[in-house]
Amino acid sequence: MICLVDRDGAVVHEVKAVSSAVAIAAALAQAPPCARVVFETGRMAPMLYHGLAEFGVPVVCIESRQAYQALKTLATHKTDRNDARGLAQLARTGFYKAVHVKSLPAHAIRALIVARKKLVGQRVTLENQIRGLAVVFSIRLPRGLSPAIVDEVVRMSDGITGLAGAMRGLVAARNAVLGAVAAIDADIRRLVRASEACRRLMTIPGVGQLTALAFTAAVDDPARFRRSRDHGAYLGLVPRRYQSGEIDYVGSISKVGDRRMRSLLYEAANVMLTRYKGALKLKDWALAIARRSTMRKARIALARRLAIIMYAMLRHGTEFRPA
Repeated sequence: MICLVDRDGAVVHEVKAVSSAVAIAAALAQAPPCARVVFETGRMAPMLYHGLAEFGVPVVCIESRQAYQALKTLATHKTDRNDARGLAQLARTGFYKAVHVKSLPAHAIRALIVARKKLVGQRVTLENQIRGLAVVFSIRLPRGLSPAIVDEVVRMSDGITGLAGAMRGLVAARNAVLGAVAAIDADIRRLVRASEACRRLMTIPGVGQLTALAFTAAVDDPARFRRSRDHGAYLGLVPRRYQSGEIDYVGSISKVGDRRMRSLLYEAANVMLTRYKGALKLKDWALAIARRSTMRKARIALARRLAIIMYAMLRHGTEFRPA
């Protein structure tokens, strides 16, 4: 549903259109000229935003959580028509928060990383199922399942009716998942080799190919942040705060933003603290926090510092200096 209002808030045009950039642009071409076109974030937001921008539509994508709270106060019933009218009123008054819509290549990289994470989870599930079925028949498998061990398990289960079929099916599924993960890893290596920014980020101890590629996709446009330290808040690595009158509470990290990116930074921080053996002031700083508090808080603090450093490297094109 598309709704146009004038500067006084009166509805001047309403029309239904398919949720595609071509259809929306065609519908807007038959309406009075628009100073601003507003829609909410969602799964189709990247395609709609970039598609409408190519047609020259002055499009703005706004935060859906803020829009939801505002729309609740404007209409009792949630319908497409009421939502369209509410968004039009938000566009007229300027009471909205515009959000950055990442480029389609950045979304493609994110899709690759999400697919890899899902496949790795499926591999772990299949291996646990194989391990669970084997232990019923007194076959205890090690934590890592090498091809030789898997073949041995299949041979040992051949004489057991029912188990052989189950094992062969699970092993075949596991092999298919491993092949898919290997193909995605090959794509990731090609993308990293072609990216100078990723290679520069990988000079930081603990930052590997997956972390560097995911970070460049998460940042997308370095110019959209005013300060480097804003990126830590963007990834949800800053403490949550609640202040009201005499109450001033500082809690755990906010955990907003890209959860996968936050996990990768936490893993990179853990690698730097536990596996990197060289002298590094950044590591010493985090270990000092661990001595005063806990190792977990030290990892979170180091992950936030890594996000700030990596963003500054992307924005200014600088190199990592260990000293």
